[in-house]
Amino acid sequence: MLKLEPPYKDDSGQRLPVLLDILPDGTRIYEPQRGLDFFERNNNGLASLAAAPVDADDTPPDDEPKEEETAPGPMTPEELYKMRVEVLPQLFTALGEMTHAKELLSMLLASAQQSAVPLPAPAAALSATTVTKPAPIVSVQAFNAQLTLGGKDEALRKAAGVFKTAAESIERARVRGERYWVDALKIRRANWGLIPAPLPFGAPTGKGADKTSKDFLISYGLEESPAIFRRRAVGRMPTYEAPNEPLVFPYRTRTRLLISVSSVSSDSDGNNPKTVLSQNTTSLPDDNASLDAALRVAQQEVVEQEIFSLLVKEAGSLPTASARVSERLIVIDAAQGVELKFELIDADALSTGTSNSNNAKCDFIYYALQALLLRLHGYTKRQRLGAIGVFRPPNASDAVSPPLLLRPVIDLLQYQVFLGRLRTEMDAMGKALCAVDIASALRFEAVGGTGQGLVELLDANDERDNNKDSRDTNINKERQAQGLGGEAVLRIDTRHTVRLTFRAPSSLTAHLSQATLAISSIPQLRQLLGDEVERCLLQRICDVGRELCEQVGGIWFIDLSRCVGRWEGCVLNFRIFVKDATIHCAAFRLGKTGLQQGDALTYSTDLNVPLLSWAEGTIRAALAQP
Repeated sequence: MLKLEPPYKDDSGQRLPVLLDILPDGTRIYEPQRGLDFFERNNNGLASLAAAPVDADDTPPDDEPKEEETAPGPMTPEELYKMRVEVLPQLFTALGEMTHAKELLSMLLASAQQSAVPLPAPAAALSATTVTKPAPIVSVQAFNAQLTLGGKDEALRKAAGVFKTAAESIERARVRGERYWVDALKIRRANWGLIPAPLPFGAPTGKGADKTSKDFLISYGLEESPAIFRRRAVGRMPTYEAPNEPLVFPYRTRTRLLISVSSVSSDSDGNNPKTVLSQNTTSLPDDNASLDAALRVAQQEVVEQEIFSLLVKEAGSLPTASARVSERLIVIDAAQGVELKFELIDADALSTGTSNSNNAKCDFIYYALQALLLRLHGYTKRQRLGAIGVFRPPNASDAVSPPLLLRPVIDLLQYQVFLGRLRTEMDAMGKALCAVDIASALRFEAVGGTGQGLVELLDANDERDNNKDSRDTNINKERQAQGLGGEAVLRIDTRHTVRLTFRAPSSLTAHLSQATLAISSIPQLRQLLGDEVERCLLQRICDVGRELCEQVGGIWFIDLSRCVGRWEGCVLNFRIFVKDATIHCAAFRLGKTGLQQGDALTYSTDLNVPLLSWAEGTIRAALAQP
């Protein structure tokens, strides 16, 4: 930055004379000195008055001792007052003279302007002379012009910067306003709810005041959700600020629902148990997502929070499972070796997981909970409209309890464990039949019916089809009361079948040729399958005996749990028993002399002989004996 004050001293501290002009011959004309500075009269910067003359009489004699000369010191107040008394009268005198001269010159100039023709002044009269300050040199003029132009350029640049900033601000406001309404139309076109925004704080609300809302809010909550969740499901579009996200959610907690199932699995032989952990696949939020995607993610978070609150309420009243509940965690022992966990975690701590067969179970639970929540909302809406008389279902007199969310999920997990144990028992029996070379076939349908029937199970309390007659309604109720189920059919030797039907969570029914039995435990099922296999194999041995003993007139029949063959001089008994998924057979021969050594035979799979072939050989051996 240039200093406007010219230097008046050089590097050595000497005063620089002011150059007035340079003559053609090179002579320099300086401004005459107007006296020394008061503070530069001596090197010490001390002011002193003129030294007083020393009289000769005052000279001390030679014989008197001379006083040591002392350096001049600062003036005392007495000396300063004395100097003031001496100087002030002179200054007042000079002031009076200067004032008199000024008034005289003013009078003369006024008289000269009044006279049209100037009269020659007498020689003895006073005259005035006008002195004009000479123009500065070229270098000084250039310097002054540079200073003037620099100041004007800086001022113009500052003004231009102010106008540019204002123009950019106006342009940003225009673009932001256009984007605001374009985004609002996109949100409305996507069928999201727009509600009037409340009046700003401090707005007049009295009579006659303008209470029209100047803005709107975006409501993305479900219609029949509780008020606490609908108040959270509110967003707005950014106006003045420019956040990273396209929308602003003031009450968003950014938590997601994580569902995990921990189960103990083993190999086909029931050995080497290991824990398998699966969890649902949740998409991570994207800050650069579109408006519709951002609203969908925010809505999903609110729905998951509502689901979690309902799960907390139902976890304490489960009839067939125990639960541990905390603020953001629910752990349920759903079935034997199966642990179900619901957890609300922060979206930032959510890890990206790959979808696999283990996670499919948790994904199914995740989406099933959403379907069950919609069913609950439908029930709430019907109750609300029925209370005010807008809508009344045909069977409104029936007291229908609100549908549950957690109970169907627990039933499905228990049903899955139950099917696993049931399938294990039936597979073991099929392997036992194959080991004795008996043809068997197993048809196992875990979930029977069509997809439409499964959807109707979730829609148990939905009565939207009001035009159906009461007969169809009763049929649907019976079908829905049965619940989710399937059937299993074990065919033995292409002749005999064992049909089992089951319902969620652990209802099992055996449909036999002679009766229909309800099975309440796995040991009871194991005993039933063993008895059916024994009866079938004994019947098959009985048929083989009839064919072989037809010439001797033998009689074959089944007596309780054994097959008896009789002909002249011989009684042959066969017994079948199943133990640890292994089929054993024993044969006893009674001759005329009774039971003798070698007449008792036992069959096992270690013989590596088909059971029917061994029975046929035993019968032929008995026929050959006298």
